[in-house]
Amino acid sequence: MTAVRHLASLLPTREDYRSVPRTWRGDLVAGITVAIIALPLALAFGVSSGAGAASGLVTAIVAGLVAAVFGGSNVQVSGPTGAMVVVLGPIVAAHGTGAIAVVSLMAGAIVVVGGLLRLGRVVSYIPWPVIEGFTLGIAVIIFAQQVPAAVGTPAGESTIAVVAAAQALTHAGGSTALWPLVAVAVVAVVMVLAPRWHPQLPGSIVGIVVVTVLAGASGVSLARIGALPSSLPAPALPQMTAADLSALLGPACAVAVLAAVESLLSARVAASMADTGRYDADRELVGQGLASIASGLFGGMPATGAIARTAVNVRSGGRTRLAAIVHVVGLLAVVYLAAGVVSHIPLAALSGVLMVTACRMVSRSTVRSVLGSSRSDAVVFVVTAAITISFDLIVAVGIGITVAAFFALRTLARSGMVHREPLPGTPCAEDVRIALFRLDGALFFGAADRMHDAVTEIDDVAVVILRMSQLQTLDATGARVVTEMIQTLERRGVTVLVKGIQPHHQHLADAVGVVASLTHRNHLFADLDEAVAHARAHAAHVPSADTHAASTTCPTPQLTLCLTEDSR
Repeated sequence: MTAVRHLASLLPTREDYRSVPRTWRGDLVAGITVAIIALPLALAFGVSSGAGAASGLVTAIVAGLVAAVFGGSNVQVSGPTGAMVVVLGPIVAAHGTGAIAVVSLMAGAIVVVGGLLRLGRVVSYIPWPVIEGFTLGIAVIIFAQQVPAAVGTPAGESTIAVVAAAQALTHAGGSTALWPLVAVAVVAVVMVLAPRWHPQLPGSIVGIVVVTVLAGASGVSLARIGALPSSLPAPALPQMTAADLSALLGPACAVAVLAAVESLLSARVAASMADTGRYDADRELVGQGLASIASGLFGGMPATGAIARTAVNVRSGGRTRLAAIVHVVGLLAVVYLAAGVVSHIPLAALSGVLMVTACRMVSRSTVRSVLGSSRSDAVVFVVTAAITISFDLIVAVGIGITVAAFFALRTLARSGMVHREPLPGTPCAEDVRIALFRLDGALFFGAADRMHDAVTEIDDVAVVILRMSQLQTLDATGARVVTEMIQTLERRGVTVLVKGIQPHHQHLADAVGVVASLTHRNHLFADLDEAVAHARAHAAHVPSADTHAASTTCPTPQLTLCLTEDSR
C-alpha cells in the first residue's frame, strides 16, 4: 500500500489547479511574458547545441507542456537550458545530431526511475559554493560558445569552450567580424537598456527585431537561422541499435544527473521566491524525466527546469501550472503562425542574447559573498568553477562536493575534543590517581586516533573516567576507538569507568563492544557523582608508590559493588 500511495502522489491531480479561478489573470500575463523571453532562448540554445533552432523550439514546447502537467512545482518553466547545451555539444560532436533524441529518451528514463526511487531530496546535499561555482562555470562556457558566431568564424578545434573561442578569435578578420559584432552589440545594448525604458519590455525580442530589420534593410550578409517547420513533427522512436545504447549510456547518465540537479535547484529557488505552494522533489523528477522522453520522441533534446524563466514566471505573477501551459501555447503559435518570419533572424543576434544571458547568470554580490564567507568555501567555489570550465560539468560537481566534504569533515573532526576535568566535590588525596576525561563534539573516523592518543597517554593513575554525555556524534569507528581506549588502559592495570552514554548511542556502543570491554557491567554509570565516588573508593584500595597521602584519604562511601572486582 505504501508503494501505491507513493505512485499516486507522483501523478497530476485536481488540486494542482485549485487556485486557478483566482489567479488566472496573473497566470495568463506571466505565461505570455515567459513565452516572449523563452522564444529567443529556445532558438539560441538549439543552435548552440548543434541540433538546430527547430530542435530547441520543439523542446521548449513539448517538454515545457509535459513538465508543467506532471512536474512537482506549480511554477516551474522547463525547456532547453545553457547547462544542458554545454553537455550536449560534445555528444553531438562525437555521435552526431541523431544521438540527441536517443540520449533524451535514455536520460529521461533514468530521471523517472530516480523519482520512483525517491531520490529527489539528494540535491539538498549539494553545498551552496558548489552550486554557485557550477553556475559561474556554465556562464563562462555559454559566453565562450557564442564567440565564434559573434565574430563570424567557425569554432576552434578544442573541446574546451574557452580555448575554442580563443582559436576562433585568432582566425577572425576585420571585414568578417564587423557586422556580426555590430549585431551582438545592438542586441546587448537593447537588452540592457530595455528594462530602464519599461520594466515589462522584452529586451531580447526587441533587440532581435531591431537587428533583423536593420540587416534586411541594409542587405548585410549575416548567417540566418534558416527554415523552421511550420508544425510540430509527428512523434516517433529514433533509430537506435544495441551498440548505440551502449555507447550513449555514459553520456545519458551525465545528462540525467544534470537534468535532475538543475530542475530540483530551480524548483527549490522558485518555492522560496513567493507563496506558490511547496514542491514535490520526487514528482519533479518524474515530470522532468517524462518531459525529456516526450521531447526525444518529437525530435527534441533533453530538458530541465530553467531557473531564469521560472524566476520571470514568478515575478510576473505566475502562481499555478496554467502559466507554464500558456507559455507553451505562445511558443506553439510561433511555430504555426510565424515560422517564416523567425527563420530570417541572424545567428549573431541569438549570440548576443546568450552572451547577455550568461552575464546575468552571475551575480557579483553572490560571488563576493561566497569568496568572503570562509577560506574553505572560497576554495570549493573556485575549484568547481575552474573544473566546470576546463573539463566537465558533472565531474566538476562531483569534485566540488568531494572538496566540500573534505573541509566539512575536517571542521567536524576539529570539533572532537578531549578535556581533562577536575573531579567534582571536595578534593581528596586519591584524586591525583584519578583522571576524568570529557569527550566532546564528534568522535568519528576523522577524529578517532587523535582522541584515542589523548586518553591512553595518561600515566600514574589508577582510574580513568570517560565522560561521554557531551558527545554529539559517534560512529562505528569512534565506538571502536572507545573500546580500544578501555582495553589499552585495562591492560596497564588502569580501571576504566564510563559515564553518560547517550541513549541514541547505546545500541552502537553495545554492538561494537564498549560495554563488554569494561571489567564489570557496573563500571557503566549514568551519574557523574556516583562514578567519581566509585573511582575514589577504588583508588583508596589500590597500592600506590606515594603512601604519604594515606592520612588524608576521604572516607570511603558505602558501595554496592565489591571492590575486589576493581582490584584485578
